[in-house]
Amino acid sequence: MAGRRRVRGSGVSGRWAVPGPLFAPLCVPLVVLLLVGLVACGGRAGADSARADVQRVLDRRAAAVLDHDASAYAATGSDAGYAAVRAVPLAGWSYRVTGLHRSGDSATADAELSYRVDGYDKAPVTVGRTLRLARDGGGRWSVTSEKPAAKVGEQLWDQGTVRVVRGAHSLVLGVGQSDARLRSFAELADGAVPAVSAAWGTDWAGHVVVLVPKSLEGMAGLLGSPASAYRGIAAVTTGETGGGAKAPADRVVVNPDAYGLLGQVGRQVVLTHETTHVATRAHTNGATPLWLSEGYADWVGYRETGRTPAEAAPELQQVVRDGDVPEALPADGDFGFSGDANRLAQAYEGGWLACRMIAERWGEVKLDAFYRAVGEHRTRPGAVEGALRSVLDTSLEQFTADWRAYLRAQLG
Repeated sequence: MAGRRRVRGSGVSGRWAVPGPLFAPLCVPLVVLLLVGLVACGGRAGADSARADVQRVLDRRAAAVLDHDASAYAATGSDAGYAAVRAVPLAGWSYRVTGLHRSGDSATADAELSYRVDGYDKAPVTVGRTLRLARDGGGRWSVTSEKPAAKVGEQLWDQGTVRVVRGAHSLVLGVGQSDARLRSFAELADGAVPAVSAAWGTDWAGHVVVLVPKSLEGMAGLLGSPASAYRGIAAVTTGETGGGAKAPADRVVVNPDAYGLLGQVGRQVVLTHETTHVATRAHTNGATPLWLSEGYADWVGYRETGRTPAEAAPELQQVVRDGDVPEALPADGDFGFSGDANRLAQAYEGGWLACRMIAERWGEVKLDAFYRAVGEHRTRPGAVEGALRSVLDTSLEQFTADWRAYLRAQLG
């Protein structure tokens, strides 16, 4: 916000107090300047007053959400969103007005909404929101609508009334889903959490929040991307990598359309995979290649299923049997959702088999140590090479050759 400019006035001294025509031309500009300064200050004061009034309205609105007070919420304006968010267990909910654009008795407010899900979020999730307001004859502002800010993903309650199911290690929030289906996701998540802790350890939150929108389009709306980017993707995990213990919590966002095509084992593998991302997030950053982060998540997901490489890596098996063994570990670009589906599958399978090889040859403890060592480097150049030397006592060239031989042995 621009600083407030200070208007400095000048008095008319005795030497300007001369009679005749000379007085007016010298005096009038000074009077005009003073009036302009007063008007400018008055306009700024009015804008500041309106912004403060709107902030107070939003403060009352936020308090009503936390207090589950429908009447108090309605007193701040439109109550269209109250029922949608009412069931969500919240430990915090607040708005901060960042900009106000007025046109007579209507206004548009830019605001930051910060909220925490009770028992799950260690720090607030902050998202941009746009609110429209109207002023009545008594000068009182009220909210007429609220929506995500431009280029910002939706919140689940923007899509309809949220239903909530609690599991032993999970909280499942859904829109347009039956309680029975939401319970099935809670059961999968409750199975995923101990499986992840058994592989990775217990130095993470030990619980997960799962969002189940009504459709693929709903999933895309939550992620702020086109639906075409996630067609065929069963679930994704949001959250800032490398954020540490106080970073806003991850959310596992489900694609109900794709999820319905999976069998029971596939559904469990997917939830365990995504929960692994939640557990490892603090040790995952720009230094971590996707073959490692995605491969490790798949390794944990398949760890207790008994699935063989031929069963879990059919796309990669085909190219290996065709004599086209990959020359290098999968690149980050191979994991793009909007690219070739076979290439994407081969990238995931290649990363999984790299992690599987480490676990078999060096041991699971070394696999975890390797993952953490890469993340400790913080930047990509030298991260994998350094961790390979310090943890596995090998080089990238030798590791790649070993991986290619492993593919032939497991898939040939």
